[in-house]
Amino acid sequence: MAEQSLPVVLWRPHCPFCYNLFSGIERHGIEVETRNIWEDKEARVLLNSRIGSETVPSVIVGDELLVNPSIAELIAAIKGS
Repeated sequence: MAEQSLPVVLWRPHCPFCYNLFSGIERHGIEVETRNIWEDKEARVLLNSRIGSETVPSVIVGDELLVNPSIAELIAAIKGS
């Protein structure tokens, strides 16, 4: 079985939607990698190239990019990957 990489949460400080998602991630004990788009130019460029904006939170699960997902959508994407 191939090892799955962690979901990558693209976020920025002071984003209430980000903190809401992080709360759900913590509540469900989901392990993630985080990348602050204000400090990580590569993450910011990735968002702009994939969705044409810097909408956060966005989460990379495998090849899928979820834009402002609910915790239920994130869990479903993780299970489907």
